Amino acid sequence: MILEQKKNRLIEYWRRDFDFTNEELEAFREVKRENFVIDDMIDYAYEDTPLPLVRGKTISQPTTVMMMTSALEINPGEKIFEVGTGSGYQAALLAKLTGENGKIFSTEVIPELVIFSKNNFAKSGIKNIEVHEIDGSKGLAKEAPFDKIIITAACRDFPQILIDQLKVDGFIIAPVGNKDEQTMIRGRKLENGRLELEFLGPFLFTPMYGEYGFEI
Repeated sequence: MILEQKKNRLIEYWRRDFDFTNEELEAFREVKRENFVIDDMIDYAYEDTPLPLVRGKTISQPTTVMMMTSALEINPGEKIFEVGTGSGYQAALLAKLTGENGKIFSTEVIPELVIFSKNNFAKSGIKNIEVHEIDGSKGLAKEAPFDKIIITAACRDFPQILIDQLKVDGFIIAPVGNKDEQTMIRGRKLENGRLELEFLGPFLFTPMYGEYGFEI
């Protein structure tokens, strides 16, 4: 009951101070964040703060997750690519919004998180997510093009190989900068292949692993 009260308080806060859609808020209501945190952190599932996972990784604070989700402007039936599954919480919200005809392809390089996220999806009854234990910074060419792409770790820039796998008019979003500070940037792919950029403010994420990340 206490978790439910904390969840409702977050929703009330967002209704007051953010422009999240009813569909986005309903997805947050339906997906149990407590299913995506480690056991020691369940009581803190609806605190608006990042929480630790394993090997220095975290689950982002709810407001950050919702801001990234909202910026993608998800539509039912879309195919979305995610770099950095983590505990699977971000992917779970995207999966709710795309619906049963949509599909989320998520990548994770930390084996413990691959197992953890898959268990969390099963626990939550979410079936339209595929997790691949690969370097997501290089995309997933066999499933491209994607309607939307989300990078949930700090990167120096949008990897060109990911831009190439994004549909025209599709959005890509990521925290871009150095290891110590980033700016959340949303790019919309134009007909000429370039990105029209929108800057959404300062954030701090753990570094992206992979060939186009900070760490291999």
